[in-house]
Amino acid sequence: MARLFIVIINIIGIMLAGILGGGNVLVTMKAPSRVDAGSEFDVEVLLKKAGVDGFARFQQELPLGLTAELIESSLGDFTFEDQKVKVVWLKLPAAKELRFVYRIRVDERLKGSFNLGGVFSYIENNERKTSSVQAAQISITPSTRINPSLIVDINEFQNVIPVQAPVSMLASNVKCIRQTPIPTGEANDLLVKLLVNKGNAQKFAKIEEDIPQGFQAEVVDAKDAIFTFKDQKVKFLWMSMPPDPRFIVSYRLIPINGNGEAVVSLSGKFSYLVGEATRVVDIIQKDVDLGNLDPKSIEGLLASIPGAEIAAPSSSNFSSSFTSAGSDGGIDIPVQYQVIPEKSKKIAQPEQNMMLYMLEPEKGVYYRVQVAAGHKPINIKRYFLRHNVTYEVRTEKHEGWYKYSIGSFKEYKEARDFRVQIWNTTKINDAFVAAYNNGVRITVQEALMITNQTWFR
Repeated sequence: MARLFIVIINIIGIMLAGILGGGNVLVTMKAPSRVDAGSEFDVEVLLKKAGVDGFARFQQELPLGLTAELIESSLGDFTFEDQKVKVVWLKLPAAKELRFVYRIRVDERLKGSFNLGGVFSYIENNERKTSSVQAAQISITPSTRINPSLIVDINEFQNVIPVQAPVSMLASNVKCIRQTPIPTGEANDLLVKLLVNKGNAQKFAKIEEDIPQGFQAEVVDAKDAIFTFKDQKVKFLWMSMPPDPRFIVSYRLIPINGNGEAVVSLSGKFSYLVGEATRVVDIIQKDVDLGNLDPKSIEGLLASIPGAEIAAPSSSNFSSSFTSAGSDGGIDIPVQYQVIPEKSKKIAQPEQNMMLYMLEPEKGVYYRVQVAAGHKPINIKRYFLRHNVTYEVRTEKHEGWYKYSIGSFKEYKEARDFRVQIWNTTKINDAFVAAYNNGVRITVQEALMITNQTWFR
């Protein structure tokens, strides 16, 4: 009985928090109290907003290691950037209640617990007001599928290594070498490989590279790091370094317009923690094939960079010289670099001719159902037949993406019904309605306002 009384008091408290925070506005959130590392869970937000219209925004901050994607819209523009979930309405729909759902993915290396809250901001009587969501505490059950040494507490993981000026590394053998980017053989993409000689770096570490404008980046091999790409920066972040003394990570550079430069200029730094101090080394680029070097050649390569503490190889096949960092007065040790035959570089394949499938503009406001998107062109017929899509698929280039859609509808409800049909009859379960005005993409909310149509869930 006492427990029931406490539950009732908590429910009343949550309702009062929403009402007192925002007048006629009440925001409630449904989320599980426990999730598994490496899994996904849905967050449902219900907004009761009697008498409120105009501009509004819902915002929620997620800890590092969590990502979010939209599942069910409420006519707002959903974004997830800089660890912030945002849903923005230029003009709130007329309905008294709104509901939207998004999905959060938990990195497999996390454990511990975190709080999930949020704030709904809106305009009422020309005054900005807010209504806070009652925060929910969510516990993460650690994964049993990965090495326990890689698992970190989500709260500790928020202590990202601060950016500091480079310091002298003459007493360390920590090195990071970038292989000159090479074509991948797919369109005009480039492959970037980075060799890390971790030395005494064990725990917190980070690679950060500046990427030229006109390129996007995708991870190829992260070696247990969390990979991110935003604001033209590539980052690999470790809470615990891999056990190997040397390892290679890699990522792909993708030209946004499909026509990238054959030679790109990259700069980057490798940061790691020693005790309480952060150490930073510049990433050095070398015209070598990192994947085709034997251990002795790697040692010679690392030794060629000032400050390396590399043990001298015992083989007599090495001649030339460098000074051993740990010897008294310096001893000349013969070193010979082995010549590694250069592999023939793959020639980038020409971009697929998509003109036969390009979407032609139509007059007025209309809706289509988007079924896929990607950075590179695909074989449309073959791809969509594999997904049981028999309708005519058209493509368009929009914000650096090839976007694929079907149908053309003057009424939103017709497009919405067709979207549901695609969900039920094909292998595509994430299709959604896109809106156009004279061939130009606009938000569904704008289209509904222009045509004075009603939104349907």
